Amino acid sequence: MFISFDFGIKKIGISISQKITKTISLLKPLKINNNKINWNKIKYLIKNWNPNLIIIGLPINLNNKNLLFLYIILKFSIIFYNKFNIKVLFHNESLSTKEAKYFILIYKKQHKIKNIYLDSISSKLILKSWINDNNL
Repeated sequence: MFISFDFGIKKIGISISQKITKTISLLKPLKINNNKINWNKIKYLIKNWNPNLIIIGLPINLNNKNLLFLYIILKFSIIFYNKFNIKVLFHNESLSTKEAKYFILIYKKQHKIKNIYLDSISSKLILKSWINDNNL
């Protein structure tokens, strides 16, 4: 099982993949409060899903905004690995948020749904891309 994280300003999108069924499911995004990550919620997530690999979206097109995210993501990955001893890999997240916004726009029109987790859809797109790139 794989878990993917996509970092936003206020939330971390989360998705999981089942290796056998090759399906990816969205989980409720994790809120970032006062620039602090709730490690107890991540611990609960790890305990319940028992992943063997973590994929984290990494901004490849670096600008000033992305440099801050890069620092946050790298710091998170180091702390994560030290806490849970689960391998962490990075994957290009370029355009995942734009693609997720487009998906939501189309989906809302077709299904008349109001609340869709943008950050988790982005994490799903990152995970799907990583799985495809690695022929899994």
